[in-house]
Amino acid sequence: MKYLVTGAAGFIGMHVSTLLLDRGDEVVGLDNLNPYYTVQLKHDRLARLTGKPGFRFQEMDLADRERLTQLFATEKFDVVINLAAQAGVRYSITNPHVYIDSNIVGFVNILEACRHHGVKHLVYASSSSVYGANTTMPFSIHHNVDHPLSLYAATKKANELMAHTYSHLYHLPTTGLRFFTVYGPWGRPDMAMWLFTKAILDGKPIDVFNNGQMRRDFTFIDDIATGVIRTADNVPMGNKDWSGDRPDPATSRGPYRVYNIGNNQPVELMHMIRTLEQTLGVEAKKNFLPMQDGDVPATYADVDDLIRDVGFRPSTPIETGIQRFVSWYRDYHKV
Repeated sequence: MKYLVTGAAGFIGMHVSTLLLDRGDEVVGLDNLNPYYTVQLKHDRLARLTGKPGFRFQEMDLADRERLTQLFATEKFDVVINLAAQAGVRYSITNPHVYIDSNIVGFVNILEACRHHGVKHLVYASSSSVYGANTTMPFSIHHNVDHPLSLYAATKKANELMAHTYSHLYHLPTTGLRFFTVYGPWGRPDMAMWLFTKAILDGKPIDVFNNGQMRRDFTFIDDIATGVIRTADNVPMGNKDWSGDRPDPATSRGPYRVYNIGNNQPVELMHMIRTLEQTLGVEAKKNFLPMQDGDVPATYADVDDLIRDVGFRPSTPIETGIQRFVSWYRDYHKV
């Protein structure tokens, strides 16, 4: 099988590409290497892929419709895994236009390219942030998600709606994956696990928002990457029982699906911090702050549909995941 993995130099993209290559698939990795965070980290991730048989890299922006269309025409991909996006909830509050260019314009270009070039399945990254103001726990793909709390979340919800349109009109099989608080080796420097680890080792205070009254469904990167590939292998079909009288947001008459990929075990932020302190052998200096704009107090994934349809359930405990992240962090930074 030939895969296009967009965002291949990113955190999730590198891990997904690695698993595909290890099982013998061909992967074309695409990334625009934007400087949202250190580009050196992206180059270091790519270096782990470029030596593997079956991998080729294209530096390209999804907003470049002409080049993207030519790539699809030349390569004739079987499956597309779209992980490229402008990430970050809080960054979207101060830099909204970047999110429209990358997450909306770029995504419609992907949809059009898939439609016109015989792609058998499009899998794309959504986000747990689409649940927004929802408070019913655990978050279910069958819940209404019409109240996002950030532009980032709104663009991810828009991606799901756009994908449904293409599944309905053109019978393009699409699967959206709502990721829950991904962490692990090769992670992003703007995320809590990296920020906390760096600050603690540097002897600086960590910012603990909502005075620590937060719960997150921390999901280890290996579980995320495995979940992406397992869903990519599971091409959706139309739901014959779908009814417009009782519309199910997670399915459709067309070949459309949405799944949560989360650990299904929300962890209190202070427990995560204590586990990190124990692993590092250093107590953190804590700066307690109120809730940030665009943030939510808790996330918790219902993964029943993922288990039933795909036969996969994330399972890495936070203690194991933090130990593996810290080991990687110390090695990567030589600390």
